[in-house]
Amino acid sequence: MLDSVRPLENPEVSEVLVRKKERRLYLLSGDEVVRSYRIGLGDNPSGHKLYEGDERTPEGEYILDWRNPNSDFYKSIHISYPNEKDRELASAWGLNPGGSIMIHGLPNEAEGMEFAYLGLDWTDGCIAVSNEEMDEIWQLVSDGTPIRILP
Repeated sequence: MLDSVRPLENPEVSEVLVRKKERRLYLLSGDEVVRSYRIGLGDNPSGHKLYEGDERTPEGEYILDWRNPNSDFYKSIHISYPNEKDRELASAWGLNPGGSIMIHGLPNEAEGMEFAYLGLDWTDGCIAVSNEEMDEIWQLVSDGTPIRILP
């Protein structure tokens, strides 16, 4: 399934799949990959996000539930982290699970410095792509689309 990408002109994206170890984000239409992107993750990418400030990208099943065209980064789409399980886990440790986990482009002040970000893990737990890729994701992915984030 993930070996080939069949770029359709205007695919109906039914799910977003992230494979953290591969540093890849896939847009799926059913079982078919219609787009694939190289991603940057949190500074501490291994493992599931446990608490605010751990700089990990969460793992699990979430929803892309709203978007911000005027964020501190080039566009952002919110991931519905933390879910109930995430809140319970953090609470058991007496910690805040954090939030504001997004798919986004580069920092707004990065113009001319894109090379310093692309292909690296540099976020506080978000999933980062290039600005051009963010434009495409923004256009193809609707609010309410499920996102599955795997180790």
